[in-house]
Amino acid sequence: MARVVVVGAGVGGLAAAARLASAGHRVTVCEQAARIGGKLGVHAARGYRFDTGPSLLTMPQVFCDLFTATGGPLEESVDLLPVDPIARYRFPDGTRLDATGDLAAFCAQLDSALGGGAGADWRRFHARARAIYEAVHGPFLSSALDGPLDLARKVVRVRDLATIAPWRTLRGLGADYLRDPRLRMFLDRYATYTGSDPRRAPAALATVPYVEQAFGAWYVRGGLGVLGEAIAVRAAERGAVVLTGADVVGVSTAGGRASGVTLASGERLPADVVVANADARHLYGDLVADRRAGPASRRLRRATPSLSGFAVLLGVEGATSGLAHHSVLFPADYDAEFDALFGRDPRPVDDPTLYLSVPGDPAVAPAGHEAWFLLVNAPRQGQGDVDWTAPGVAEAYAEHLLALLAARGLDVRDRVRYRAVITPADLATRTRAEGGAIYGTSSNGRRAAFLRPANRSPVPGLFLVGGSAHPGGGLPLVALSARIVAGLIGTA
Repeated sequence: MARVVVVGAGVGGLAAAARLASAGHRVTVCEQAARIGGKLGVHAARGYRFDTGPSLLTMPQVFCDLFTATGGPLEESVDLLPVDPIARYRFPDGTRLDATGDLAAFCAQLDSALGGGAGADWRRFHARARAIYEAVHGPFLSSALDGPLDLARKVVRVRDLATIAPWRTLRGLGADYLRDPRLRMFLDRYATYTGSDPRRAPAALATVPYVEQAFGAWYVRGGLGVLGEAIAVRAAERGAVVLTGADVVGVSTAGGRASGVTLASGERLPADVVVANADARHLYGDLVADRRAGPASRRLRRATPSLSGFAVLLGVEGATSGLAHHSVLFPADYDAEFDALFGRDPRPVDDPTLYLSVPGDPAVAPAGHEAWFLLVNAPRQGQGDVDWTAPGVAEAYAEHLLALLAARGLDVRDRVRYRAVITPADLATRTRAEGGAIYGTSSNGRRAAFLRPANRSPVPGLFLVGGSAHPGGGLPLVALSARIVAGLIGTA
């Protein structure tokens, strides 16, 4: 069995470690931070516990498979709770809509809230999204994809290429099916799940709302961070060693293949296989000196990194009536948000969509209090002239967002008992992702969603796992990348 070093203890790295250790490999995980989880972050202070990454789980079957394959069922390790409604939406005209996982109930909600046959429109769109999911899941999401030629071969074998419509954008697909502009706005939001612009992201992202409704949305009691902790425990139970404060500064090669890693302390850990759960740009740009990584590095430099996020964490006294687990409050001009983020002059959005997560979970706040996580899409640190570290910039923007929240009907400024801010600059420091890009590269472009860095690197013995690699970001896809990588190593 092989000696494996995993660089990074995000969900992808931990899931790969658990699978590889269960297969008998000797696994060491090196995490540069003081705690595990990566972008599945947790911020705890004054009795509040905030998820600072994903706030819901979709496709739970992927994690059921992970835990079953590594020694025991998921439900023995975490308590999954359904989230319904998945989110409560407020449109610019004041219309409100609860998005539920039940298709019939959601279509009825659409007819009631929007009228004009919106429910029937969504049912037709949902059928198309299901067909796209069924076409891409096996060949593209659950299998390794080794670059443009491999993509071309798989596309040729896909029977219903017209269903996937790689030449269409998500915005364009929505226009084909959805007559109400509010419903098209609802669909556009799903491009931001991959840090992308719906006007440029592929129609294949229609699978994201389909997955939410088909498999439900779930919360982990105690917060999503508990899931990362449970995977780390499973990996350790199978024999993996997880080191925190172990900053990898180089991946070494010998005999034509990866041979280990070097830590900032100067210590070298030999390995037969290296699995990188680091951001792909950081891996190829900073950690791997092997010339065979050069083409991959150049492709990444040409690609557009995803957007980042700006978060305000609020400890709020008292209970807020009528508040869902997730709320999405749209701005008056959604396209202006994408222009600010992806245009020639990137800048913080003056009137952004507000994403709010407030779990009704007593484990995440003191009695009589609530833990609010407010997130907006934001340009990366250093993108254009944006400098989130400049004095006063972050706090001024946080105040601006709280004022917007109040203007949209949720004024909690006199009830805030704790506040913290997480900027793209903070994310860049914590994750080593360029400028704090949350999802690696964006899905802007016809092939971008399918041509993320391959799980099998050009350097033999070096593999990539996690949100910046194939098949992409988001908890289910990250866990799928771990399954792909474990399979590749098992057959190498």
